[in-house]
Amino acid sequence: MNKLPSGHTPVLLAEVLDVLRPKDGGIYIDGTFGAGGYAQGLLDAVGCRVWGIDRDPNVIARADALVRRYEGRLQLVQGRFSEMDRLMQERGIDAADGVALDLGVSSMQLDEPSRGFSFRFDGPLDMRMSSSGPTAAELIARASEHDLADVIFTYGEERRARPIARAIVAARAEAPIETTGRLAEIVRRAAGPRARDGIDPATRTFQALRIWVNDELRELERGLVAAESILAPGGRLAVVSFHSLEDRTVKDFLRTRSGAAPAASRHMPMPSMEREPSFRLLSRSAIKPSDAEIRSNARARSARLRAAERTDAPAWREA
Repeated sequence: MNKLPSGHTPVLLAEVLDVLRPKDGGIYIDGTFGAGGYAQGLLDAVGCRVWGIDRDPNVIARADALVRRYEGRLQLVQGRFSEMDRLMQERGIDAADGVALDLGVSSMQLDEPSRGFSFRFDGPLDMRMSSSGPTAAELIARASEHDLADVIFTYGEERRARPIARAIVAARAEAPIETTGRLAEIVRRAAGPRARDGIDPATRTFQALRIWVNDELRELERGLVAAESILAPGGRLAVVSFHSLEDRTVKDFLRTRSGAAPAASRHMPMPSMEREPSFRLLSRSAIKPSDAEIRSNARARSARLRAAERTDAPAWREA
């Protein structure tokens, strides 16, 4: 297991580095910088340069020591990874040799009660990865019961989405739902007893609300297009996801862009691909963490890595 000086344990780090094959003088983008796990792995491996992007201003503010440690080889940018092509081009970078994305919420964000991502602590119901836009509390306060149920079912894959949404609406009529602790208790009562796998009944609802607050799936779709645009021919993309919807989005994107999408039925044939593949799959199935990594880092349990290499064909650009 690769533990960094900060104590942060990046998931599938060895596998991500193996996919990216960093080289001296190369330019790499860590599009979800967080604690800088993949960036540090790249910088320690070879004499390359890394651009770290994160939408969370707190992440950028805390990384001064890390930037100094690598003496000009690490540059940080506050922004969305969905705009990485524009952010890099504004800084004179027209092509990158690799892009790494670690999707979802970071360990640092989960561990801060004031951010409202986790029900392990009682804190304000915020859940924003950046400091802009409505909080989870504000969205819950004004969403209809139907919309809440739809969000919880779609993004959380929660079978009891309707009774949970009904309970949230009933509870907010008595008093605003403003803390993680209160929301978790409402959800637990509505969802019923803890599942056999030991997962807290509030987990899927919190996950769904976080994805909703941060528009994470559309951010991912745009981010994959941006990576396609900025990667040089032969450049590599490594995406680690922790949620089935994220993994499906990445899988479908790469299969389509590589020409490896499943063949259509003879009853409903698809038109032939009119564009050259912009990616070559490096693995047809997702790369999973080893049993040893899962034992030492429980967060790795649901991790999936998908990877592809950029061809010299023009970018398709649209999602």
